[in-house]
Amino acid sequence: MNYFPEKNNRGDEQPPRKKSFDFNSYKKNTINSIHDVEHFLNNFHHYFKYFKLYKIMKK
Repeated sequence: MNYFPEKNNRGDEQPPRKKSFDFNSYKKNTINSIHDVEHFLNNFHHYFKYFKLYKIMKK
């Protein structure tokens, strides 16, 4: 069995280039993630208030 590929890699095909570091896309994704976490935590705080109110009303 031959474990090596059949293609000859002597300049016939170039390996795919590494993608360059795009600072703006990383910045945009980070800001969106932080915004999502902040939104979740704000909503969680509201839900927590409703749970406390429910426990008080239930007693």
